[in-house]
Amino acid sequence: MKTDTRALAARGLADVALRGASLREVMERSAPKLADPRDRALLMALLSEGARWWLRFDAAIDGLLEKSLRHKDPAVHALLVLGLVQLEILELQDYAAVAATVEAVRTLKRPQLAGLVNAVLRRWQRERESLLAKLDSKPQTRHAHPAWLAAALQRDWPAQADAVMDADNREPPLMLRVNRRRSERDILIDQLQAAGYAATPHPWLADALVLPHSADVTRMPGFEDGHFAVQDGAAQVAADLADLRDGLRVLDACAAPGGKACHLLERADIDLTALEFEPARAERIRQNLMRLRLNAKVLIGDAGAPKAWWKGQPFDRILIDAPCSATGVLRRRPDVRLHRRESDIAGMQAQQRRILAALWPLLAPGGRLIYITCSVLRAENEAIVGELLAAQADAQVVAFTLPTGQPAATGWQILPGDGDLDGMYYAALRKRD
Repeated sequence: MKTDTRALAARGLADVALRGASLREVMERSAPKLADPRDRALLMALLSEGARWWLRFDAAIDGLLEKSLRHKDPAVHALLVLGLVQLEILELQDYAAVAATVEAVRTLKRPQLAGLVNAVLRRWQRERESLLAKLDSKPQTRHAHPAWLAAALQRDWPAQADAVMDADNREPPLMLRVNRRRSERDILIDQLQAAGYAATPHPWLADALVLPHSADVTRMPGFEDGHFAVQDGAAQVAADLADLRDGLRVLDACAAPGGKACHLLERADIDLTALEFEPARAERIRQNLMRLRLNAKVLIGDAGAPKAWWKGQPFDRILIDAPCSATGVLRRRPDVRLHRRESDIAGMQAQQRRILAALWPLLAPGGRLIYITCSVLRAENEAIVGELLAAQADAQVVAFTLPTGQPAATGWQILPGDGDLDGMYYAALRKRD
């Protein structure tokens, strides 16, 4: 019997939105249940856009029901949200979207609710304009962002807040990074174009190429041979700021899944240590190193407690991709907006302070430390770096500019959508000789 894609998506979305499950984990466990690539593509679109727009259409469903189904029948509630996603975001044909969604209720073994689901979706179609206007009247439901984050963006980036939230709700391009040790960008682009992929070079990132839409990279020419990796352009900036040369000792702290570590190894012959706290995530670093034919020392340990793993020899370069709110990558990780809480930020700051303070003594005189987050919140970025600068007399700022983004009080902030990149913060610090 063929698996019902919408019913499968509804169960998964309920897990993500109502039970705190990871969107990635739900996708990975759900996709193998569908044999047809078209069904898998629809599943991915439903789950991704369902998570992205949950805060908009979840509120709409509440207004269309006399009694909420959210707790009694969470999968049916999620299915109703997906019904609106199909109509408003994926823009599927009205009749097909409604009919298939009603049929999915039966697959969910709730046939008694089929008439209710049909009535709700038909009412949406009849009252669409007034219902959309009501949703658009509040930032949370207009942009499908939690109220606390919408307020934080207005506070930190008042001129750009609406543009940031708009960017969070658009499909990002697929960006790849050519492995210089295995291929050349122009050659890789030619191979991809010959295989039917619309790949183009990034205008200012030397190793980046761009495809307009997501695709199964494992089927692309060169993947198995390690010719490229998936990495957003904002993350590729790290290798430029590291100012590498052969022979340097480099620490990539908080390194999983290893994208930045691999990029550094592709750029220069360095002695690199990749540190990761979680063993399962450390294994992902090893897998990426193996596929790209690169070598590094992978350690499992706490970046904020170096006595347990550091052997006493200073590092010439330290990269800290600090644990953060991930508020800069909502377009790629839409479930973050459902799981992150304002109360999480203080804990993130404490981790960032602890790691930065613990690793600064490990930097050699004349060495460079790159502090990175995928956050757009000033409290996690320039505020944390400013505290270190105030506490460490031997720390000085390395000034730089990028072709996109804007200067922060210290460092540089790329906001989501700037240059069609993810949101990311960078600061470069040098230890005085």
